[in-house]
Amino acid sequence: QVQLVESGGGLVQAGGSLRLSCGAAGRTFSRYTMGWFRQAPGKEREFVAAISHTGGREAYADSVKGRFTMSRTDANNTSYLQMNSLKPEDTAVYYCAARTGNILYSDYREYNYWGQGTQVTVSS
Repeated sequence: QVQLVESGGGLVQAGGSLRLSCGAAGRTFSRYTMGWFRQAPGKEREFVAAISHTGGREAYADSVKGRFTMSRTDANNTSYLQMNSLKPEDTAVYYCAARTGNILYSDYREYNYWGQGTQVTVSS
């Protein structure tokens, strides 16, 4: 099992940047493919980004490509989501997720472990 804790959310103006962190407690963090999802009020949880357990492959939602970058540091058991050029429509609760295996699923139902979420609010 792995326990996930997100941090780094907050309030930022449009065009600004934030970096979210996802700390993992538990064994063998390096075995997990990591993902970021977000959920705005009244909307379904949607895929943002994923990174393979080796860190060699990444995937992004079209809405964030070129603006967001996901990375991981296995030595620190942490994955990151660098968010630049933020827009008001990026406002949501952002969740970190993990699953075993090396497939970069965009379906949240494929992920076994979840953090509690961190709020990101982008003002116009």
